[in-house]
Amino acid sequence: MWLLTSTLTLVLISIMELLDIILVIGVGLAAGFFNVVAAGGSLLTIPLLIFLGLPPTVANGTNRVAIMAQNIMATTRYHKRKLIPYSFAIWPAISATLGSLVGALIANYIDEHDFQRILAIVMAVVAFTLLVKPIVPANDPRITGKYKWLSVIGFFFVGIYGGFLHAGIGVFMLLLLTGVSRFNLVNANAIKIFVALVYVSVSFIVFIVNGAVDWKYGLVLAIGNTAGGWIGTHVVVNKGEKWIKYILIAVVMGMSIKLWFF
Repeated sequence: MWLLTSTLTLVLISIMELLDIILVIGVGLAAGFFNVVAAGGSLLTIPLLIFLGLPPTVANGTNRVAIMAQNIMATTRYHKRKLIPYSFAIWPAISATLGSLVGALIANYIDEHDFQRILAIVMAVVAFTLLVKPIVPANDPRITGKYKWLSVIGFFFVGIYGGFLHAGIGVFMLLLLTGVSRFNLVNANAIKIFVALVYVSVSFIVFIVNGAVDWKYGLVLAIGNTAGGWIGTHVVVNKGEKWIKYILIAVVMGMSIKLWFF
């Protein structure tokens, strides 16, 4: 009887772990797609990781494993298509990286209950920002003089937020890149991914040093995010700006429904 009970328990645990893996990969697939095409994927993955039992700070750090994998793949694809103007992109990348170090240190020393409250507030702010300040892209980049430095300063503060949380940061990067620098949505997305790859790489080290990464969930989530990101880059490159606008609207609606009803 004891042997049968033990066997059934192990089988149930295995089934539950398998279901968790399927769930994490599935949500990661959606998150990777949204992260590359628009923004907001981490608003799906961080709450999921918390739901699966990870402390909020560890969920935050673990999510970055997937972000890293997704952005390496996406940046490689954008690079091959020559969509990243590196002479400009390197400046906001450096600025955001410096800010992300500040944000990552804050994230690792804040109380977990406070972190959960901040996450809820951030989700509301991101959704509200998208609704009242729709992204209106242009195609006449302003990448020199005062506009260049306005963008650099803006990305420093974006980096602080990204190092702290990352969830929904793509919205703020797209607002800067289309509003201040006036890139179209295709180039803005490519620059956004490159900047995120650079600063996440640095802030991720802070989470590793502080032991705030669950590698098992992180690597499983990376599979989903990378697959979703691959699909997303295909949409950006081949479908263009019109499709990105539609997806942004869908993201706004989904985030709003989540916030109001769940």
